[in-house]
Amino acid sequence: MLTFEQKIAVLESFPELTRNDVSMGRVNYHFEGSVHEKKIVGYRFHPNGNGFVFAGLVGDYDTDDKGFVNVRDFTETELREIVDASIRSLSSDRETSPSKPVSAASAQSTGDEIWTDGDGQELILKFEDETFFIYSGSSLEMAFETREESEEYLAEEGFTFNRK
Repeated sequence: MLTFEQKIAVLESFPELTRNDVSMGRVNYHFEGSVHEKKIVGYRFHPNGNGFVFAGLVGDYDTDDKGFVNVRDFTETELREIVDASIRSLSSDRETSPSKPVSAASAQSTGDEIWTDGDGQELILKFEDETFFIYSGSSLEMAFETREESEEYLAEEGFTFNRK
C-alpha cells in the first residue's frame, strides 16, 4: 500500500488537478476543466491510507453509488491509470451529455426511459456505450455499469418507471 505522501505525490503530478485541503487532514483534487458537473477526481485522501477516485464515467471499475473507487490498496501504476482515466472521462462529452435538455417526448422516441417521483420530477435513463446514464434535463445525474444498479438507484431516490 502506498503511503499518504506517495498517493499525494501521484495526484500532484497531474497539473490539471487542483488541490483542496478539507477537514481532518483529508485532501480532495478537483479537475476544473471538466465538461460535466462532476469536478472531483480525488476524494478524501486521508493520512490513514483511504482515498477515492471518481470512475463513474470510466467503466472497468467497481464503483460505489456515487461513482468512486476506493484506492487504498492501489499500486502507483494503478493509481496513475485510474486518475488519468478519470480526467479523460471528465474531459469528454462524447454524447454522454446532451447539448440540449432531454424532454419526455424525445426520450420516448429514442427508447430512453422516463422515471418520475412523487413530486412529478422526471429523470431519463439512457443506455449508451455499454453504460446506463441518468439525466435530469441536460445534466448528468449518475452513471452505472448495469441496469440493476441504475434501477436500484432510481428506486432509492423515490422514482418509478413511467409506463405511459
